[in-house]
Amino acid sequence: MALTIPEREVLVPANHPVEDAFFAASAAVPRGWRVELIEGQIHVTPPANAEHEDFVSGMHEQVRDHRRDVRIYHGIGLKLSGPDPSLRVIPDLVVAPKRAFQAELEWHDPDPVLLVAEVTSKSTARNDRLKKFRGYARAGIPLYLLIDREAGIVSVFSRPKAGQYARSESATLGEKITLPKPFDFELDTAEF
Repeated sequence: MALTIPEREVLVPANHPVEDAFFAASAAVPRGWRVELIEGQIHVTPPANAEHEDFVSGMHEQVRDHRRDVRIYHGIGLKLSGPDPSLRVIPDLVVAPKRAFQAELEWHDPDPVLLVAEVTSKSTARNDRLKKFRGYARAGIPLYLLIDREAGIVSVFSRPKAGQYARSESATLGEKITLPKPFDFELDTAEF
């Protein structure tokens, strides 16, 4: 079987586990591309556009302004638990306590994570709305912030329990939405 990646081709022997193909694809993609393993499928995403990065930067700035005691990570890999032990994702933004992750690891345990955020793109919206939502809830990540550009909605999901988020709040993009504890401030999406 051949897995074609722009400008590169990775040969993966037939009947090899999907995780082996995932690592081969990860090694082959150009710098800046993301390779994720979500519910048994490999997803390759090109670098984000400027609008996407404006949203991520806007979230970063507001979290930093309200919580100087945490670190905000971009492009850090998380290995999530769940029915698929090889679920590996790279959220657009991760907030965790300082020094929560070991520098030498590429994939990190999500236990110290306080918040993950995703900004949808046409190519990632389904994963962000459904598959990553399920993965983050199953992993017990306290807050999931979803900026759905296509729908024009921002949502905050909290209180993970039994693989679901028990609470959610949504607002129209351009409005404010409250990030619950441990953040406890209003995120102004008009700033994006």
